[in-house]
Amino acid sequence: MSDPTIQTFCCHHTGNKEDMAVRIMDEFNTESYNTVCLVSSTIGILGSIYQIFPCLVPTDSQRLYSYSSSRGRRIIIWLAVADLLASFGVLVRSSLWLRYKNIMPMPGDDVSVLFCSITSAWTQYFYTVTWFWTLFYAIDTWLAIKGRDSHPILYHSFAWGFPMATTGIGLSILYVPNAECHNLTSVTSALYKILPNYCATYLPIAMVMIVNPIMYVLSSKNVEMAIALPLAQFTSKERRVVDALRLKFFLINVVFYVCWLPNLINGVLVWTMWFQMPVKLIISIWYTMALINPMQALLNALVYRKWNTHERRYRVTFPTLQKEFNFLDEQSPLLGSEPARLQMSNIPPSLDNYATL
Repeated sequence: MSDPTIQTFCCHHTGNKEDMAVRIMDEFNTESYNTVCLVSSTIGILGSIYQIFPCLVPTDSQRLYSYSSSRGRRIIIWLAVADLLASFGVLVRSSLWLRYKNIMPMPGDDVSVLFCSITSAWTQYFYTVTWFWTLFYAIDTWLAIKGRDSHPILYHSFAWGFPMATTGIGLSILYVPNAECHNLTSVTSALYKILPNYCATYLPIAMVMIVNPIMYVLSSKNVEMAIALPLAQFTSKERRVVDALRLKFFLINVVFYVCWLPNLINGVLVWTMWFQMPVKLIISIWYTMALINPMQALLNALVYRKWNTHERRYRVTFPTLQKEFNFLDEQSPLLGSEPARLQMSNIPPSLDNYATL
């Protein structure tokens, strides 16, 4: 899991029972927690591998379709790679914590502090990368529907570079020079020392939660217009295409909210109720994050997969929607009439390239 609260536990501490972090750890079953992390990260790794290496299908055309080098497919692969590396970091960290039965380093234990900080940085960095690739998938979907070019160099620059900057700055302020972030003397020192890492973690999550639904709503409206206008009709076949797209966009957003909303809730509770911390509630949220944060990879494999309509012959692209409509149920929007055909316009690239239909 990627959580700034756990990352603060990597700091040196004196064992003072008045420290809220020490009090929380006294009630925390680290063995069961790490077991949950171990299982969920393993499932996440398998889900990532499934996304990166899709199963071969028998026919040549289907094989070409599955391994299409489309712009959307490339974004999905990089998202899965980042998920794979993040889940691997959780796997390594939870395995060693299970072996040594300790999350919070003992007083004077520099090796544990170093290990905890490195694995925390690794995990936070690659999960931040997944958030940016999730954002860029939504943006690139909208650009594709609008008929605009992709910007892979820009995507890679931001997706790998910006998380490196935010993670490095947030954790450097937290750990440098001596990894002392417990028993701070004032609220102001806590704000300067701890808050930047929370912002580096939670602001990208909040950004994706706000921007992605907007981009998918705009994409749904644009694709409906792109399908209906060239033929001046909107039959049940077109409705199935648009409904499939809307369902996919909705599920992509749901998965992201399910996986990362508990992290935001945890951050709000920590900063608003630290001195009256509901310890049992916080621990329950940590277990939830331990379960569903690494599971993002598996859930992504489900919602970003190829979507088929009821029959294979309805796997259509925008060009085929323009050229041939052999409807079985409706010939036109109005019974017994044939609408006037508009002149064919340039339709955006197929959303089939996004493994959508």
